Amino acid sequence: MKRLILSVGLLAAFTGAAVAQDATPHPVLKAKVVVNGDLVRIGDVVDNAGIIAKVPIFRAPDLGMTGTVPAEAVAEAVGQYKLIGLDTNGISEVTVTRAARMIPAKAIEDEVARALSDQYQLGAAKDLMVTFDRTLRAMYVSPSALGEPRVTRISYDNRSNRFDADIDLPTGADSRGTLRLGGQAIPTIQVLVMAHTVERGALLKDSDISAERKPRAEVSRDAITDRDQVVGLAARDSLPSGRPLRPSDLMRPELVQRNDIVTLTYDMPGLSLTVRGKATGGGAQGDTISVLNEQSKRMLQGVVIGPGRVAVITGTARLAANLPQIGGSAR
Repeated sequence: MKRLILSVGLLAAFTGAAVAQDATPHPVLKAKVVVNGDLVRIGDVVDNAGIIAKVPIFRAPDLGMTGTVPAEAVAEAVGQYKLIGLDTNGISEVTVTRAARMIPAKAIEDEVARALSDQYQLGAAKDLMVTFDRTLRAMYVSPSALGEPRVTRISYDNRSNRFDADIDLPTGADSRGTLRLGGQAIPTIQVLVMAHTVERGALLKDSDISAERKPRAEVSRDAITDRDQVVGLAARDSLPSGRPLRPSDLMRPELVQRNDIVTLTYDMPGLSLTVRGKATGGGAQGDTISVLNEQSKRMLQGVVIGPGRVAVITGTARLAANLPQIGGSAR
C-alpha cells in the first residue's frame, strides 16, 4: 500500500511538471519586424525570447530601409545562447525594417525657395524653378528627430542664377546636422501658350491654349496670363505651337474676309439703299474696310456691321448735293 501511494505521488509530481513545462510559451520566429535602433536584438525577431531578448545579433538596415535575413541564419544566431525549441513557423526569411522619419526632398526645395524669395526679392517662392547640382532625394532621420529643415545661410548671384545654401536638419532627439547644397534658382511666370499651331484668322478655343511656366527673363512684359483674354478671339497671324501669347497676336474675329461678296448699305434719314460689293480687305466688327461697288465700280469705305454686311461711310450733305433738285425756279 505504501509503495502504491508513493508511485501515485511520483506520477502526480511528474504530471504536474509536464503541465508546467507545456504552459511555458515556446519561442516563435517573427516574419516581419520593425526596429528603432541600429542593432537587431533576439527579442525583435523572436517572440518569448525570455532573458536573452535584449541580446544583439545583427546590425539593422539604414534608416528607413528594409532588409531580409534567412530564418536559418536567425536560428543559428540565437542557438548559441541556448534558446531551445525555436519554432520557425514555416518562415523562410525575416523582413527587418528600420523605423525612421522621412524628410521629403520637396520640403528641402521649398525651404530653399522661401529663403531666396525672402532675401533676394525674386518673386513668390512658388514661382521659383529650383534645381540642384546633384539629385536631391528624400532623407531619413531618427523617429525622435524634431523640427523641420531650415536654411541657415544662403547666397545668390543674379547674373548666373546660382545659389549656395546650408540647410540645418534634425537628425535625432537632441541632435542636428548640416546639409550643404548648390544649384540654380530661376524666377518664372506662368503664361498662356499655343497648344498647337493655328492659322491666321482661326477662332481660338480653350483647347487651343495651355499654361506653361517660362523663365521670367524670356517672356515679354505683356505676355497673356488670363484665358478670358484669349478665348473667342482670332489669330492675327499663324501662331506656332508653344509660343507665349501677347495681345498683338490676337484680334476680334473677322466677319468679312478679303474678296468676300458683301452687302453694302447706305442709310440716311428717310432713305436706305443696299447694293452688292466686293471686299478688298478683311475686318472685324467695327473695322473700316474698302469695298468695290460692283455696279458703279467705285471704291468705297465702309464699317463692318455684321457677317457679310458693310455700312458705307458718307456724309449726309454730300449725298443731298448729289440728289436731283425738286421745285420751280426762283422768282
